[in-house]
Amino acid sequence: MKFGFVTAILPELSFDNVLNFARHEGFSTVEAMCWPVGKAERKYAGVTHIDVTSLTKTKAQEILGHCDDQGVSISALGYYPNMLDPDAEVSRATVAHFKKVIAAAPKLGVGLVTGFVGRDWTQTVDENWPRFLKIWKPIIQYAEDHGVKIAIENCPMSFTRDEWPAGKNLMTTPAIWRRAFHDLDSASFGLNYDPSHFILQDMDPLSPLAEFKSRLFHIHAKDVQINRAALNEVGRFDFPLRWHQPRIPGYGDINWPAFMAELMRIGYTGPLCIEVEDDTFGKTLDGRMKAIKVARNILAPYFG
Repeated sequence: MKFGFVTAILPELSFDNVLNFARHEGFSTVEAMCWPVGKAERKYAGVTHIDVTSLTKTKAQEILGHCDDQGVSISALGYYPNMLDPDAEVSRATVAHFKKVIAAAPKLGVGLVTGFVGRDWTQTVDENWPRFLKIWKPIIQYAEDHGVKIAIENCPMSFTRDEWPAGKNLMTTPAIWRRAFHDLDSASFGLNYDPSHFILQDMDPLSPLAEFKSRLFHIHAKDVQINRAALNEVGRFDFPLRWHQPRIPGYGDINWPAFMAELMRIGYTGPLCIEVEDDTFGKTLDGRMKAIKVARNILAPYFG
């Protein structure tokens, strides 16, 4: 496994400085965020460490040179919008940019792009399904044509009122994964698995690993802490932000020794990247950098 982090947590730093930080702190890879340049619409979104819209061959070679100099690879290019947004224009624009990310990946020697499939949060899974297939079949074909794999994160994207009730990402459970991988049967279509999202859904985060080992292209190392006192007050059907807190690995409810042991047992050798959404370390750059370092110290023993 390659050990890294998601660059979204360091938006103030240039990509060169992100690479320098990664090398200095002992990481071998980073998942580079590739949102369109502009203002973020939500927290942790909108970060552009690589601008794929202006990625010339010369610029790509320059980025690869910096990666080589620092000894830090790019595990994936990341872009996480809602490509099934009910607003057709929003959906069209996000799909168009996602294809630009896919097209940029081979220029950087990267074989993986990460994101969400999206969802119309006002509709059921069955109601979303025809549009999901219509939009995603050509995206996957486009990825295949470019020799790139797509790894979908399993985050429900259902935390606040604007995402209620069903969330803005369809690929959240094994039942849905089986259906998706059956209907879109491609070796280029897989998962960016984050175990914290299973804890949020009251599921065992180890349970899907063996069955879906061939679809595990990338893993996010993030933890979550369920506030049982708050949950007892408002119940699980209230907005999740009222009863849970994203944490760094080791500070939440996941059994990381058991999780890492299961990854090793099934033979996972892909990237594992720390994702920081833990405000308990503070919202400053120094606080977020400290969170990455602490999470590294917790997980580093598993990398020898």
